[in-house]
Amino acid sequence: MKKILFASSECVPFVKTGGLADVVGALPQYLDKDEFDVRVIMPYYTCIPEKYRNEFKYNHHFYMDYGMRIVGTHVGIMEYEYKGIKFYFVDNEYYFKSATPYTSDLKWDIERFTFFSKAVLAIMPVIDFKPDIIHCHDWQTGLIPVFLKSTFASNPFYNDTKTIMTIHNLKFQGTWDIDTFKFNTALPDYMFTPDKLEYKRDANMLKGGLVYADYITTVSETYADEIKYPFFGEGLDGLLRARKMSLRGILNGIDYNLFNPQEDVQIFKQYNVKNVKSGKAANKTALQHELGLPVDKKKFMIAIISRLTDQKGLDLVNYAIERIIDPYTQIVVIGTGDERYENMFKHYRWKYPECVSANILYSDGLARKLYAAADSILVPSLFEPCGLTQLMAFRYGTIPIVRETGGLKDTVEPYDEFRNTGTGFSFANYNAEEMLSVINYAKKIYFERPADWDKMVTRGMKQDFSWNSSAKQYEGLYNWMINW
Repeated sequence: MKKILFASSECVPFVKTGGLADVVGALPQYLDKDEFDVRVIMPYYTCIPEKYRNEFKYNHHFYMDYGMRIVGTHVGIMEYEYKGIKFYFVDNEYYFKSATPYTSDLKWDIERFTFFSKAVLAIMPVIDFKPDIIHCHDWQTGLIPVFLKSTFASNPFYNDTKTIMTIHNLKFQGTWDIDTFKFNTALPDYMFTPDKLEYKRDANMLKGGLVYADYITTVSETYADEIKYPFFGEGLDGLLRARKMSLRGILNGIDYNLFNPQEDVQIFKQYNVKNVKSGKAANKTALQHELGLPVDKKKFMIAIISRLTDQKGLDLVNYAIERIIDPYTQIVVIGTGDERYENMFKHYRWKYPECVSANILYSDGLARKLYAAADSILVPSLFEPCGLTQLMAFRYGTIPIVRETGGLKDTVEPYDEFRNTGTGFSFANYNAEEMLSVINYAKKIYFERPADWDKMVTRGMKQDFSWNSSAKQYEGLYNWMINW
């Protein structure tokens, strides 16, 4: 049995702030359990819901050297089995007593996750789980490969253990001054050089992981290419070019059991690919009624389900929204984020109450209702490592309108009216006029060629973006690495 350990700062169903949690929660479920013993380790946050925390079992505790501190630091181990996967939780109330997994203090978060990275490696011999591969996710686990090749290099327990570093979003790296890192890691001076952890005179957790990991993956093939260039590379493009032979993109999936319009009890009316037209019409009119919009199934409903940040292309929306809105179009927004974008959508809701519904919150139930009701979903991102929104939209028969970047480019095939192919609409340049042109083209097809639109909906729903394909690729990667 091959042993794989997933290390992550968040995981569904315990803690979620973004797509990282979905991936870490879903991928282990889809790996072949006859071949792989997959376990997951994450921090024991106090914000994990009580219904799970009350079921956790105490395993062990010990005290660990942590950086240059004189006194040992407490490491507790809690465990829990969920859907056949064993989860371990690193317990230290000083670091993980928090209402959210991340705080507004980056220096504090770096100290917390440096502790977590070292504790992961200290825990494995205690629980007698010797991983063949430690699969590390994002900057919060970036120091695991570093510690494995330095502090733990002489520990025979880890003789054959290899590491994979997965980049979910290169923008977030865990960067702070070198002296702080030296205090927290007790690593030697020679590791804080430009070819290792140093980054613009500071130290960088993700960079450390990318330097010392045996292999690097990211969450779509296009993003794996994009990050080798300065615009997308966030200052690490040179390193990623140097490691290009150990870098590949494997597209994220979604859990098709979790997102299934035929069984989703949170939407107004269940439907499948055979009765999608009537099902979506019923969901649209019910949602219009709930949100106080004019009830009319013939309106073209555009969904925006997103974090409200610059990355998501909302400056393009701001530029063009007055020309997107017309008597035949409704825009429904769900999300939270930067105050200026929250206020922007509130303003347009006030100005065009019959056309715009701005829901400045995140509600899984409301999002599902919108996936089921909307005709299209707008995702005009500046960059998008993978994007799960468009995959969920396909599942619910909602046509994506996207910018051709990262996973959006890999998953949305542009509509071709001459061949009658494609699953959505896309534009190449980060340009509001180009986005508006594509939205208008989508409206034209919706209103003037409804039969072609319906065929596109069907093609999208019949695609398979479940975890099955991605899991097979990861299984192949794990096997290849273990047999090096």
